[in-house]
Amino acid sequence: MAVAGSLIGKLAFVTGAGSGIGRAACKVLAREGASIIAADRNLNSAQETVSNISKESNQNHTSLNINVGDQTSITTALNKILEQHKKPPSIIVNSAGITRDNFLLKLSSDDFDEVININLKGTFMIIQTFSNAIIEHGVQGGSIINIASTSGKYGNVGQANYSASKAGVEGLTRTAAKEFGKFGIRVNCVLPGMIATPMTNAVPGKVKEKFVKVIPLGRFGKPEEVAEVITFLASDKSSYVHGASIDISGGF
Repeated sequence: MAVAGSLIGKLAFVTGAGSGIGRAACKVLAREGASIIAADRNLNSAQETVSNISKESNQNHTSLNINVGDQTSITTALNKILEQHKKPPSIIVNSAGITRDNFLLKLSSDDFDEVININLKGTFMIIQTFSNAIIEHGVQGGSIINIASTSGKYGNVGQANYSASKAGVEGLTRTAAKEFGKFGIRVNCVLPGMIATPMTNAVPGKVKEKFVKVIPLGRFGKPEEVAEVITFLASDKSSYVHGASIDISGGF
């Protein structure tokens, strides 16, 4: 099937690609013509993502195992990409993330550290490693899209660690935007609200009902709805959008 879209010829690297928003981002980016590198700590899930999107396009999609909390793993992933594609990806989507929810008074320091390490430090290490490669290889039109959260903006009961990590991602995005503009690399983030993903599937039904009542659109969002905004930010259609944080929350 011939592919016609706004990202033809682009190479896109997506972390957390094995499920949820990451998987949806791979699907929509591929629809617009990008070649996808689906990276996840669960390689089988990443391979499943690639299998799904390959059925719908004739682009060259690949999967990679990665632990975004480990610099060696990130460097190894980049080297594999450079070996295969001879260039770094120009589109980076930082979707890998975890939760370790508990009330603040009961939250262990280990659970706090683990969430910060994956969600915030992992995003930092991916940005630093891949941006250096983009600059060194002279790749034009770089676009980095980070996944923050409305929890980082407003806070959320039982998510002190997650909220802090995502607030940090938003601050990191703004700083990276100020530093990378001179290299032609745009950096933005999206702030999903309650999205129907494996992460929110673990939320008790009664809690979900309470959230729905305060969402003006009256429902949880779909991963694809977040992916559409990610794809817009990856494309030249958003060529003057830089350092932005975009809520995708149904009005919450």
